[in-house]
Amino acid sequence: MSSTPLLILASNSPRRQELLKLSGFEFEVFVRDFPEDFPDDMDVYQVAEFLAEQKNKHYRLLRPEALILTADTTVIANQQVINKPKDFNDAVEMLGILSGNTHQVVSGVCISSPDKKISFSETTEVTFAELSKGDIENYINQYKPFDKAGSYGIQESIGLTHIESIKGSFYNVMGLPTHKVYKILANEFGVKTTNPPTGIQS
Repeated sequence: MSSTPLLILASNSPRRQELLKLSGFEFEVFVRDFPEDFPDDMDVYQVAEFLAEQKNKHYRLLRPEALILTADTTVIANQQVINKPKDFNDAVEMLGILSGNTHQVVSGVCISSPDKKISFSETTEVTFAELSKGDIENYINQYKPFDKAGSYGIQESIGLTHIESIKGSFYNVMGLPTHKVYKILANEFGVKTTNPPTGIQS
């Protein structure tokens, strides 16, 4: 009887690592540099899943025996993908675009074992209240969101005080649609949680 292979989370994101741990799974983090390029003419809503699949293919060559989870999160506003900011001014510009508007957050996930692969994406709609110049600059100075698509973290102060509504999964905006990941790992790959899911502690 074969045992479930080691679960690898191929992501540097501390949010994804926290969410997978809080869901009750044991895993190893394994990360290598990977170019996040996609075709210019690709439908913006397909980009996150495409990148997750490309990453998974890359990591499968490096760890062929493992169960590998890769993910990518994109922010879409005005039918354009908004990436991670390059610097302070770029972050100011991005948050200015999101201010007072509704945008979409798409997280793509790919999970593969040596003999099976499942990929999917989840979309959440997020509506921001108006952000003043001071709101934006104070947030960037305090949280330095340069590793976050769209220049913000929903779990940080800007999410607490300026997000008016969310349609869809909150955790998807953090970077991992945990409800689907949990179900697929358990039902499709036979991964058992070693500890009961704990959730984010109050």
